[in-house]
Amino acid sequence: MASVTSTSIQEEVLTFLLSSPTPQQIITFRASDAAQERLGYLLEANRQGALTDAERAELDEASQMNHFIIRLKAKAHQAIQSA
Repeated sequence: MASVTSTSIQEEVLTFLLSSPTPQQIITFRASDAAQERLGYLLEANRQGALTDAERAELDEASQMNHFIIRLKAKAHQAIQSA
């Protein structure tokens, strides 16, 4: 299992945002395969009730990051529509 922490997921997003993406690039942004694999692991462990406290905190942070990205993509859609 590749270990991708929420900090590195946050780093992925920050690095992406620092690249000055266009609204279209924001809309098509996806986390890396490693980050998605880690999230899948965390979600499955959560379903099984097997998360450690650290993993639970990591899943919570990933969830918050997901909500941020959803809002960012919605704003990017608005920017494209109003252009």
